[in-house]
Amino acid sequence: MNILIIGAGDIGTMLAKRLSFEKHNITLIEQNEKLVALADEQLDAIVLQGSGTSYSMLKEAQMDKTDVVAALSDNDEVNLLACRMAKDLGVKTTIARVRNPEFLDQDEIFDSASFGVDFIVQPEMIAADACVRLIMQENATDIIEFDEDEIVLFGLSIDRRTQFLDKSMIDLGKEFSDLPMRIVALKRGAYTIVPRGTDLLLRGDQIFIVCAPGDMDNVISRFGKEKLSMKRLMIIGGGQIARFIAKSLEKDYKIKIIEKDENKCRERAEDLNKSLIIHGDGTNLDLLMYEGLQEMDEFITVTGVDETNIITSLLAKHLKVPRTITLLRKKEYLALSKTLGLDAVVSKQQMTVNAIQKLIRRQQIAYFAELPGVYAEIVEFIAQKGAKMVGKPLKDIKFPENAMIGAVLSGKQATIPKGNTVISPGDKVIVVSLPGSIKAVEKMFS
Repeated sequence: MNILIIGAGDIGTMLAKRLSFEKHNITLIEQNEKLVALADEQLDAIVLQGSGTSYSMLKEAQMDKTDVVAALSDNDEVNLLACRMAKDLGVKTTIARVRNPEFLDQDEIFDSASFGVDFIVQPEMIAADACVRLIMQENATDIIEFDEDEIVLFGLSIDRRTQFLDKSMIDLGKEFSDLPMRIVALKRGAYTIVPRGTDLLLRGDQIFIVCAPGDMDNVISRFGKEKLSMKRLMIIGGGQIARFIAKSLEKDYKIKIIEKDENKCRERAEDLNKSLIIHGDGTNLDLLMYEGLQEMDEFITVTGVDETNIITSLLAKHLKVPRTITLLRKKEYLALSKTLGLDAVVSKQQMTVNAIQKLIRRQQIAYFAELPGVYAEIVEFIAQKGAKMVGKPLKDIKFPENAMIGAVLSGKQATIPKGNTVISPGDKVIVVSLPGSIKAVEKMFS
């Protein structure tokens, strides 16, 4: 597939790396000279310096042969205009990154189709939705919901309260024989493992479980986690992510937002009805103590600076706040999140790229995701007629190493598969795989 990406920022370069790995033909347009040099050095792509709204530049990028345009610059107007021009030049699929919430407000007169935009992605809203899901399920480190909540994948940290320490996956299967669930991956230190029957569950592991949403609380309880009542939240950073979180939750939660930029404080005070907006430095311990940090149920830090988010989260952990949610950007920090002692982490860039990649591959897959700091891919494949995975019991199929089927969805019926499970054409199959095996898995379903 020929794909044109406009914008070589964090999201554009991350998307280009993933798509290059899948052997797509990538062209990237960026105006900033330093970003062009960096992208040219790091990416297996054609990198052009110029404007994404320049007709001559689009011709040089061979727009007439392009299948997908993903306009991901920091400028909404550039992204929208680039998509309009792409549609006029015959591009089939256009994706625009839009940051201004007014473009997404139902009260605003904005028709994305008139701009030639097939799909809009809003990174701040994507990150906020992830935070809201974590807040509402207080023991999980990650949550992914599939097919209108028919099945869920969530992360769980294993500590000394877990009664299953040092048990093998086979033994765990017996312990949970009455409750359909499957451990599809575990993170141990810097390593991600797709577990086999003899692998043991160790203290400090972060495990990823697939089950029905209605069974989630029961599964969590069996692993020794008590259900908590999280009603008091403190958010550090008053940008758009904080705005979306508070708008979703302020009816049912007591929320304090601390922001050092006075203008942002005024904006949030106008946007929100019940949340308390505090003008101050979120790294100031005296301010945090005065505002009752030690009494909070949950601490969410969503500033634009990773180091600030890490330090303030660790400070909250030191003061015995039950749980923290930390926004991170740098891959180095994402990989070390558990080592650093962070509870749950959210990557705006990674989740946005997940959403875009799903849109690009929507004919073959229903969902695609990577989890922050986890070296694995979660893919919901759509089984094609004539595929190797179709029409045979799973026990008779040699599935690629370092990959596992977590669930099968036939219409509205979700099941945790067993050896005699048979996949039919059109079924959606949730697979967790290490990156090196994903191409082999994809061939099994196509």
